[in-house]
Amino acid sequence: MSERVGIGVDVGTSGVRAVALDGAGNVLARAVERLPAPLHTAEGGVEQDPECWWDALVRTLRHLTTEVALAGQDCALSLDGTSATVLLTAPDGRPLGPALMYNDRRATRTAAAIAAAAPADSPALGVGSSLAKAMHLRSAGGLDAAEVRVLHQADWLAGRLLGRFGDSDWNNALKLGYDPRAERWPDWLGSLPLPATALPRVHVPGTPLGIIAPMAAAATGLPDNTIICAGTTDSTAAVLATGAADIGDAITSLGSTLVLKVIAERRVSAPEYGVYSHRLRCDWGDAWLVGGASNSGGAALRAHFDDATLARLSARIDPERPSGLDYYPLPAPGERFPVHDPGLAPRLTPRPADDARFLHGLLEGIARIERDGYRLLARLGAPPPRRVLSIGGGAANATWTAMRRRLLGCDVIRAHGEAAAGVAALALRALWRS
Repeated sequence: MSERVGIGVDVGTSGVRAVALDGAGNVLARAVERLPAPLHTAEGGVEQDPECWWDALVRTLRHLTTEVALAGQDCALSLDGTSATVLLTAPDGRPLGPALMYNDRRATRTAAAIAAAAPADSPALGVGSSLAKAMHLRSAGGLDAAEVRVLHQADWLAGRLLGRFGDSDWNNALKLGYDPRAERWPDWLGSLPLPATALPRVHVPGTPLGIIAPMAAAATGLPDNTIICAGTTDSTAAVLATGAADIGDAITSLGSTLVLKVIAERRVSAPEYGVYSHRLRCDWGDAWLVGGASNSGGAALRAHFDDATLARLSARIDPERPSGLDYYPLPAPGERFPVHDPGLAPRLTPRPADDARFLHGLLEGIARIERDGYRLLARLGAPPPRRVLSIGGGAANATWTAMRRRLLGCDVIRAHGEAAAGVAALALRALWRS
């Protein structure tokens, strides 16, 4: 009797990670392969050859399929990619140049054109949007708009596995201008020099798209009956992995930056703070995942202490007592959420002679930013957090967790936020519904 296996692939900036889950959600195998670093240009460009994604994906899946026997199993696969990493292709999926990464900042002219056409709360606003980058690529390359297709990282890789291109999902398409509430491309896109033929078909994340192409099955070692499903963005996949599913469930990612998300009943958008909402399909119905990101976080801590020192000093801190220090830890000037100030300077003085007290102030400062971030989301229309699920490296710091619990006034729980496991769960859901 065949078993169900969900395979999730997380494509980041530094590597490709894959996880295989059995029908009960238990991990059967993991695999990872590194990616070459993106190319940075003097003009603020950050780009990568998409073929390196495919090469790393093949190696990762080859490794995974040697770790677990999949022959004769019912398999489905879903991918996530970094939000707003985008490329232009020919109709047959052939890349027409490099992909622009999520943090490429060159699309200033096309962002201005979008600002003149789009609603003030559109996630397609700004130089970092998929739409601005796609228009920049078309204009800079002198490409015929009628012959290009716009795809995101996860879209293109799913197309390579399927042997056909042109599919995306609610979450990846959001910053391309797609309206997930109305489930259509908005009319205002028609005023921009990017025809409707360039835009992908958009599906609910996890929707089965088809069966893996024979050449892709042979290259990866996946069974020839593997179902390829629509994916999502990396941050949404990490949320899915935590098990957050109810209104008021909040997710804090304590990585290099501080990212906050909360499940809400309605869409919230405030582009001036970088706040926007992904549509989320839960077992009980549809909701919205409202989020914002601060420039504070782990990078601001590692500017002063390595991981071993952080652990040693944290053990000396009483998290129930305030530090008496009023810090705003940033790795460099500039903040967007919950304070919108591109010139905001880090506030890290006075510095005590005792490193433990200095760290106390840093941790407390970031915790206050987290608290103020959730307060801002609530003022904008999201629910206050009923509990906070913590993911990322900082979630393991018990002292910091206790400090955050005191300031947030709700339970703070360490959770698993492995993005590959989140999209593997999407793939499993597709198998259970088939």
